[in-house]
Formats: sequence, structure tokens, C-alpha cells
Amino acid sequence: MQGSKEYKKQRLQLRGCRALCCSCRLSVSSSEGAESSNSDRFAPISSLAHAMVQERLGQMIRERQDQARREERKKARVAGGTKFIVMMAMEKSSYDPREDFRESMVEMIMANRIEEPKDLRGLLNCYVSMNSDEYRGIILEVFHEVCTNMFLCCKCH
Repeated sequence: MQGSKEYKKQRLQLRGCRALCCSCRLSVSSSEGAESSNSDRFAPISSLAHAMVQERLGQMIRERQDQARREERKKARVAGGTKFIVMMAMEKSSYDPREDFRESMVEMIMANRIEEPKDLRGLLNCYVSMNSDEYRGIILEVFHEVCTNMFLCCKCH
């Protein structure tokens, strides 16, 4: 009778290990000692199987945590939604339009916390569409300088 209990226990352990990682015998006994001389014989295999199962479980946990982080970032982006930039066009005469565009662009980027490339492109499109064609070259040059100074220098340090 005792022999059949041992056999059933070993079969359950073997079946559990196959489901998790491999066909090795998996020992679920404590590290204090083996219950029988038969389990002593399989101790190295059991330890190896246990380590493999632990590694695979750790990997599965890390994968799920990474997936959860990606989903959180995605939700945060969606929750943040599209930024709407409100600009008011003012007719202004200037002695230094380059410096005026620079100040205006820096102010808009800082005030609206614009960091994403698509939002920066939208801001540039606003400046180009709201100003006459004669300023297009200046706007593009100044915008490039502003973005380079604000974003590239921060990544270098």
C-alpha cells in the first residue's frame, strides 16, 4: 500500500514537471532531506529541473511585467491624447524677425511642453502657414536651431 502511494506521488511530480518545462522528475520536497533513497538518486536531476522551472517562471514574470509597462505607457500616451496648440496671430513689424521667431518658438515649446516629433511638426506647420512666404526660410532655419539647442544638447549630457 505504501509503495502505491509513492508511485502515485512520483507520477504526479513527473506530470507537473512535463507541464512546466521538461520530462525530468521534479522534486517538491524541502531541502532538509530526501524522503527515500530513491529520491537521493534523482537529486541532481531534480535540482536541475527545479532550476529550469524557476528560470522559466522568472522569465514569464519579467515578460508579463514588461508587457504591463508597455500597456501603461500606451495608455498614458492615449490619455494624454493629441495636444492642441492655440496660437494667436499678431501683425508685428520687427527689426529682427529671426530673434522674434526664436523667442516665440521657445515660448510655445516650453509653455505647451512639446517634446514629440509630431507635435513639433505641427508647431512648425502653424508658423509656416500663419506667416508670409518671405519668412519661410527664416522660420525653417530658426526652428531647426531651436530644436537642436533644446533637444539635442539635453541628450548629450
